[in-house]
Amino acid sequence: MGRLFSSIARVGGISSVALPRELETELYRKSIHLLIAVVPFLASIHLDATLTLLALGTIAYTYAETLRLAGTKVYVISRVTVVASRPRDVGRFVLGPVTLGVGAMLALLLYPEPAASIAIFALAFGDGFSSLVGKLVGRTRIPFTGGKTIAGSAACFVSVFVASYAVLEHAPAACVIALGATALEAFPTQDLDNVLLPVGTGLIASAAIGYFL
Repeated sequence: MGRLFSSIARVGGISSVALPRELETELYRKSIHLLIAVVPFLASIHLDATLTLLALGTIAYTYAETLRLAGTKVYVISRVTVVASRPRDVGRFVLGPVTLGVGAMLALLLYPEPAASIAIFALAFGDGFSSLVGKLVGRTRIPFTGGKTIAGSAACFVSVFVASYAVLEHAPAACVIALGATALEAFPTQDLDNVLLPVGTGLIASAAIGYFL
């Protein structure tokens, strides 16, 4: 595995020393992001139960993270948190899972279907693939975005377009939604993008659905 990461690093022109740990961390983080894509399916079965599950999960994580910072590790949760933590997260409350849960809940509460599903898919796939692709092959950074790359933004656009088209089967609407989501994802909001992206994309999706469909 180490040789594979080193090869990727050499091809991409990225430090072969820094990449493996950074990429491993990002893979852990974004695998959690991708899991949020099951929320629309669960919500289609029972919306209230899904909202309750998200709320309880967010509360449980908050409690576990508070204990971790106080020196008491919680089995599994604390270990996953540490493994998925970035350098800036060391020694402080890791906010990402909280904003992830809140973002998904807001999408379900604020928007009807199919806008809610599209908003959550943008959170899962748009943000997830943007970060992974940006870390792997991103070279050209976009000014004033806190380090976002053209490659990462392209990955965000493609993933949101595909997800939106799969839901709506309407290319112009999917394109508008993907453009909006890509612009939102480029804002340098750090963990708060987990709230901004689904809430903003849901609003754009609602408008696009009303206009095109």
